[in-house]
Amino acid sequence: MLRRVLPAAALSVLLLSACAMAGFPGPAPKPVEPPAAAGPSMMVSAANPHAVEAGMRVLERGGTAVDAAVAIQAMLGLVEPQSSGIGGGSFMLVYDARARRVTAYDGRETAPAGATPDMFLDDNGKPLPFGQAVVSGRATGVPGAVAMLGKAHEDHGRLAWNSLFADAVVRAREGFAVSPRLHRFVTSDRAPQMSQPDARRYFSEEDGTLVDVGDVLKNPAYAETLETIAARGPKALYEGPLAEAVAARTRQAPLPGTLTAADMRAYRVKVHDPLCRGFRTYTVCTPPPPSSGVVLLQALMMLDRTPAIEGGPASAAAWAAMAEAERLMYADRDRWIGDPAFVQVPTDGLVDPAYVVARAALIGERPAATVEAGAPPGAPRAGADRTREPAGTSHFVVVDRWGNAVSMTTTVESIFGSGRMVGGFFLNNQMTDFSFTPTDRDGAPAANAVAPGKRPRSSMSPVIVLDGQRRFVGGLGSPGGSAILSYNLKTLIGIFVWGLHPQAAIDLPNLIARGSVVNGEADKFPPGVVAALAERGIVVKPGSGEDSGVHAIVRRNGVLEGGADPRREGVVRSR
Repeated sequence: MLRRVLPAAALSVLLLSACAMAGFPGPAPKPVEPPAAAGPSMMVSAANPHAVEAGMRVLERGGTAVDAAVAIQAMLGLVEPQSSGIGGGSFMLVYDARARRVTAYDGRETAPAGATPDMFLDDNGKPLPFGQAVVSGRATGVPGAVAMLGKAHEDHGRLAWNSLFADAVVRAREGFAVSPRLHRFVTSDRAPQMSQPDARRYFSEEDGTLVDVGDVLKNPAYAETLETIAARGPKALYEGPLAEAVAARTRQAPLPGTLTAADMRAYRVKVHDPLCRGFRTYTVCTPPPPSSGVVLLQALMMLDRTPAIEGGPASAAAWAAMAEAERLMYADRDRWIGDPAFVQVPTDGLVDPAYVVARAALIGERPAATVEAGAPPGAPRAGADRTREPAGTSHFVVVDRWGNAVSMTTTVESIFGSGRMVGGFFLNNQMTDFSFTPTDRDGAPAANAVAPGKRPRSSMSPVIVLDGQRRFVGGLGSPGGSAILSYNLKTLIGIFVWGLHPQAAIDLPNLIARGSVVNGEADKFPPGVVAALAERGIVVKPGSGEDSGVHAIVRRNGVLEGGADPRREGVVRSR
């Protein structure tokens, strides 16, 4: 039975004036009215139809975009557990239409107090095999998604917190049909998590066989967990039995970790001004480090100075320019981005206009033989990075009837996180997002080395775009590990340079250029483009790195347009 839901007036908080936005000094604009009803006034784009409908029902009840985000994440943790959940972390951008301001919420996981820089090295000082590390007790950091949603709800919610979990609770008890994508990961021989007893037990029938497509999967333990969080608030995950159970599970073999209930209690959400820079006539905003969004802005700024990008999706020159911008972007990201609370991150230097001009000048008609990290203003001495980032994440975008918006990227890191479960949800393996090797051969420290309380670098880079009057123009983002930055860049160029509908921009072929390797969907480019790229020295390697999950909503001429990535199971719904 569902717990009684208190009246919204008793629990909801509306603090829309509390936001602040970097780059826009001066008093907030006058309050604005809800958008004109020329088309849909509310929209959700997310990675699973159950999650989209849960979000839409909240919006229809008069909830805000943040209210809907709580319901969406609760449902995604059930129906898309390979990608995100309440045992993971997130970055969220919230647009407040009345104040015309964006706030960045950092719900990234943190390393336990007992974490050490060499925790992923073996007895010989060599990095542990990733498949071994990812299912270890050491892999899990303190989850941040629930705390982050709780803080955002305090600031921007309208409905009662305890009224936002009902759809996920019912679906967990009654069950849901296993989707083809979930089944693919359950039966994958590339997922070491499926060799773990928790994951194996959850996805097995009574006779021991794994669930098939269309089978009904129930999760009563998850329903009970959500009811507890609904009744007690976010602290239910960070204090008491749930927190103790999470800590205890991570401290079990193999390779037990150091996470404690005290680490869970100590978790704090970070609330920031977003990092915003101009692009064409727009302002593009993304979270500051440890998100890697700063180099996404850098790539946009470089391409804004590269005439070839104007050629459009059928132009090999345009794709070649994008590939070179990506190589430069990744070189800087891999060297300089870490948790700014622990290391010096040259955030402003990476998007310094003079530095961007110098980097853009490296984009030629043919690819450079090698691409190295630059020396942006304020850069410290930093070693080479050895971080690996599997593609297990989700993204969604919400716009409510008042024009408020959420762009949120959320993850348990690798497929099914660490493969360990507590209370019906998977624990993250986010600690493996740190560099396994803390220094390079010369002893220079890696910016993304492990440290107690530190947040690992993340490729998650949700985006919100504004016009010159600070009005919402669009929100987007993607899962995909390190390729997130490429997926977001392609979609932004498609929408805001090539003038495409968001669905058409998402449908564009993926191209991921990092170092000397270019991965992509070679069979999806317009005729002649792949051959022309090869003539330029850019050989697109098919079959790797193209599992994007971009979701986007754009307001164009006062009308909402949405897109969902056909490479996954997402949909768009509007009212």
